[in-house]
Amino acid sequence: MPSLPPGSGRLTTHVLDTARGTPARGLELVLHRLEGERRDLVGEGRTNEDGRCEAPLMQGEGFRHGTYEITFFCGPYFDAQGVELDQPKFLDDVVIRFGISENRHYHVPLLLSPFGYSTYRGS
Repeated sequence: MPSLPPGSGRLTTHVLDTARGTPARGLELVLHRLEGERRDLVGEGRTNEDGRCEAPLMQGEGFRHGTYEITFFCGPYFDAQGVELDQPKFLDDVVIRFGISENRHYHVPLLLSPFGYSTYRGS
């Protein structure tokens, strides 16, 4: 897939609760850009009824190449769903670190259960 013109890339996410077989509604997350020891907050969001954020986490002129982390706050999500888990929870915060090297749509989905997760570079 060809790279898009500068300023036209975007970053989105989608969270699915694989234990329940539904989108993960109401899950909070934050996006940080990493540069050496620096961690700069780029954006934050909460998933909607479809498990997606209402707007891209990063887009347009704010879209830059680099290393990023999305932190998904899964522990509070499980609590809100009434999932009873031993303490400490096996999964609480799930951190996905990834690189952006092209001007294009980057989609970082999270497939989640209380005891495991997976991700991939989506489209």
